[in-house]
Amino acid sequence: MVGLPRDPVFKVKINGYNRELTMKVTKTTLMASAIAMVAGGAMAQEMTIVSWGGAYSKSQLKAYHEPYSEQTGITILNDDSSAEAVAKLRAMNEAGNITWDVVDVTAESAIRLCDEGLAMEINHDEMLAPAPDGTLASEDFGELIVSDCYIPQIVYSTTFGYRTDLVGDTPPTDVCAVFDLETYPGKRSLEKRPINNMEWALLCDGVAKDDIYDVLATGEGQDQALAKLDTIKDQVVWWNAGADTPQLLADGEVVMGSTYNGRLFSVIEEQNQPVAMLWDAQVFDIDGWIIPAGLDDERKQRALDYIRFATDTQRLADQAKYISYGPARASSAPLVGQHADLGIDMAPHMPTDPENSKNTFLYNYEFWADYRDDIDAKFQAWLAQ
Repeated sequence: MVGLPRDPVFKVKINGYNRELTMKVTKTTLMASAIAMVAGGAMAQEMTIVSWGGAYSKSQLKAYHEPYSEQTGITILNDDSSAEAVAKLRAMNEAGNITWDVVDVTAESAIRLCDEGLAMEINHDEMLAPAPDGTLASEDFGELIVSDCYIPQIVYSTTFGYRTDLVGDTPPTDVCAVFDLETYPGKRSLEKRPINNMEWALLCDGVAKDDIYDVLATGEGQDQALAKLDTIKDQVVWWNAGADTPQLLADGEVVMGSTYNGRLFSVIEEQNQPVAMLWDAQVFDIDGWIIPAGLDDERKQRALDYIRFATDTQRLADQAKYISYGPARASSAPLVGQHADLGIDMAPHMPTDPENSKNTFLYNYEFWADYRDDIDAKFQAWLAQ
């Protein structure tokens, strides 16, 4: 029987190139190592990016993913699990198996993930591209950088849409129409979480806008908000995914409902449904990226390379061609033009447009980072009653 050579050579093809492996090992171990290297080469050409799905993920696909893949050859795997990002990243960290490379989250979730050590810290000026005029990224994003782990992407709002054919002769102009079952009978859709619902409830129960979070920080204030929501509870369809309300509105199953302004833009402008926007008391928020802590160096560098590409001035402006969310960079705003397919000017459809932002509600990231778990538990208990 002929034995293995002292330094066996095994030829393999990795990423299209012939490679020779020379190792002092057994044939079985040698074959296993070669297979592992081939698999590793394939994995290096993929990354998993987590987002919210629907029109929003489509805008990212067109503005970021496709051009990045064309430039690098890396395949991007989409996962629409952002609504569960905090819980899933906690579970991955506990299991020691991080399967996501870049995750799109709200600012409030980013603060929590950073505080818990589940997101890596970012040096914005070193890791992100400057503006075309040389302005550092930290200045270009400004106060939207609410966490050392967060890379802002877009400004959006949660607001209401309503069926124009189901509201009679007096279309709603005030967010409190949601609680007016006499004037606007019918089902409403609300997100199945306390955020925004509690604020709107207190606002429509007479609490001054500037006092909302002071009141909501107390048990009595939380009970007051839930009591107001009780007045419409049996007329509410609760949603979990941003696509739910647009579909419910399109089907005529609800007379009005909350969702992200970009989702409503899609159902109104792209689908031509009899739906209109109710901008009053829209809740401004920001959305952006985090990179999970615990990635190996290769995956971390790949994630950072994608982030630098996807958050430069032009890319953020490009996203506004596909969805009505304002870019997070100041330098991107002047580059916002027309919708890529509809050919309409996108600026008037942004939540930040002066006509749309006459009465806005600013989301309090710090409050929800501190109180989210406790109020979540109370809200879910109320839902189950």
